[in-house]
Amino acid sequence: QRWATVLKTEEKGSDVNLAVHLVNDAWLDAYDCALIVSNDSDLAEAMRLVRHQNPEKKLGLVFPRRERGGQPSYELSKHANFVLRLSERVLAACQLPERIPGTNLHKPAAW
Repeated sequence: QRWATVLKTEEKGSDVNLAVHLVNDAWLDAYDCALIVSNDSDLAEAMRLVRHQNPEKKLGLVFPRRERGGQPSYELSKHANFVLRLSERVLAACQLPERIPGTNLHKPAAW
């Protein structure tokens, strides 16, 4: 048997799930305007499809300012009707508290 050392682990699939639901919900006419809270250009094709197949749908891009030097992804921006930037202060205010009341759960240190 051979073993490999994993240096970095990361969650996979959330961008695919978001893309599928963005397209499917547009098809089902479940929204008039969708907000994509990301700066991951992997979502560009889903946004392009929605805009091409459902031009009446509005797509907004909301991205954390600290990513990519404070600039939104060009690939996402070109398919968005509007772009909003979130500051680190706003993001921090939206996170869970350090300790979640009534539980023994704590916010991860990396957050």
